[in-house]
Amino acid sequence: MEYRKLGSSGLNVSALSLGTMTFGEQNSEAEAHAQLDLAVSHGVNFIDTAEMYPVPPRAETSHRTESYVGTWLRRQQRDKLIVATKIAGPARGFKWIRETPRINREHLTAAIDGSLRRLQTDYIDLYQLHWPDRYVPMFGATGYDVTQERDSTPIAEQLHVLAEFVKAGKIRHIGLSNETPWGVSEFVRCAEQLGLPKIASIQNAYHLLNRTFESGLAETCRHTNVSLLGYSPLAFGWLTGKYLADPKAKGRITLFPGFGQRYDKPNVPPAAKEYVRIAQEAGIAPATMALAFARARWFTGSVILGATTQQQLSENLASAEVTLTAEILEKIEEVHRLYPNPAP
Repeated sequence: MEYRKLGSSGLNVSALSLGTMTFGEQNSEAEAHAQLDLAVSHGVNFIDTAEMYPVPPRAETSHRTESYVGTWLRRQQRDKLIVATKIAGPARGFKWIRETPRINREHLTAAIDGSLRRLQTDYIDLYQLHWPDRYVPMFGATGYDVTQERDSTPIAEQLHVLAEFVKAGKIRHIGLSNETPWGVSEFVRCAEQLGLPKIASIQNAYHLLNRTFESGLAETCRHTNVSLLGYSPLAFGWLTGKYLADPKAKGRITLFPGFGQRYDKPNVPPAAKEYVRIAQEAGIAPATMALAFARARWFTGSVILGATTQQQLSENLASAEVTLTAEILEKIEEVHRLYPNPAP
């Protein structure tokens, strides 16, 4: 397993990391622990979770994922692992989380203390803002709509509160998620101007069907030394080819209709079909090709894996040993030019 420095932090994270959003919905506690054990045995040292997990989010299951990770974490050598979690923002409602979550002093205090309790640890290595407190277009929306702007906690104020938790030792580093180029730039500017902790990472979707990160965010992160934690590298299963073979195949898209709306686009099936064809002609599994592609990008700190079975996770972890040839990469670019970002 390769390890990479995460932004300007002192964290060295495994190039493949384990996502946990299925824990507590599609996976039992025992299955969750088995996945964690398997990932660590393959050199994974970075575990990512969130206070709102599992998905799809429901009041009945909220916080369960962190609790499952916590019962496993208490038996581990803590300093060998990098544990990341996230505070939910207001964009998606979630009235069962602090009667609609915000990112301000009151909510950050409650969220961090709650995560520490559930994770059964004294500190969080990377604390991420799951999505901004302010309005931004996300989850398939591509245009900025000024009529959707709302009152929000100033970024400098958020950083001041986070700095207090860093000083107290409850969190070590901070990161963003589902952010924009302006947001990254403003967090970095405020940190530098006010002498506050600098963000280390941004966790955004990145995969063969959604390479929107490569435009504004790639340039921004390059010049601010912020690493990408790429989530959904298999595009909810589309890049494995299973929905091409059987549209009713078991997976998040069929189990939870409406949850994967960003993939309900006309060019997703034909684009996925072309990527699957390239992998099959090269004699490698489509999922392996997709993961190897995301892992090898110059801006990627770590690719977050999400699996529901041990077999899936084993196959995904094996992709760490695969390097794509120049010929395969050129064929990928040809498809990307034909179907640019069908699932933004």
